[in-house]
Amino acid sequence: MLVTGVLTVAAALWGAAAGLLVPRAAYRLAVEPEEEWRRTCPAGHAFHGPARGWIGTARCARCATAVPVGAPAPTPATPPAPTPHPAPALKTLRYVLVAAAVCAALAAATGPRPELAVWLLLAPFALLLAVVDRRVHRLPDVLTFPLAGAAVLLLGAAELLPGDGGSWVSALIGGAGLGATYFVLFLVNPNGMGFGDVKLALGIGVALGWYGWPVLFVGALAGFVLGALYGVGLMITRRGGRKTAIPFGPFMLTGTWAGLLIGALGAG
Repeated sequence: MLVTGVLTVAAALWGAAAGLLVPRAAYRLAVEPEEEWRRTCPAGHAFHGPARGWIGTARCARCATAVPVGAPAPTPATPPAPTPHPAPALKTLRYVLVAAAVCAALAAATGPRPELAVWLLLAPFALLLAVVDRRVHRLPDVLTFPLAGAAVLLLGAAELLPGDGGSWVSALIGGAGLGATYFVLFLVNPNGMGFGDVKLALGIGVALGWYGWPVLFVGALAGFVLGALYGVGLMITRRGGRKTAIPFGPFMLTGTWAGLLIGALGAG
């Protein structure tokens, strides 16, 4: 119990730190399919730093430099510092809290089993995918394919360690099965199911399949139920209709998170 508590606190801190890095990456990736990833901040400053500017806080280095309160006014010899664009502090705080809660819940449910490291490594990327999809209804290949590949490799490594709670073979079958299911749904109704959802289904199928078919079914079904409830809510509030496109990725990922919690608790 003590070990699980320590892991839960550590996971919450990990999630909070990862949540701080979501806004910049989400801003850069939230573009239309034919557009390039954003290279500059809203004020027009080029992003620099680790990983070619992909890792960092919401504001770029130049925008973060502001004249401190109470500092003397600039003179002609010392030109004023660049005016920073407004920092979305509230959104950043929301990402931090969500990421911390997601990671803490995974740690509390999974405990000291090797797959916990996999869930904690993948969770920030899942949050990033949800944010991007919500903004521009797009699940970039640069995230979906690596997520699926990382899930396969990391869970394969987790099964080699003692005390794991799942099956790597079951995970592979789950990824193939859920991906195929979404592909069929895409062929039947391409206007209602995006191909990005199909690619995301590969990764979440691997994760859910780790704990077996019942968990895979519950996690996948939860995504559809949440998406349907959201659509009904839009119609009730008259903010959309039956043909209104909704970003399905966030509901798929939320259902996956719920399924992993159930599977982890059941494996304990």
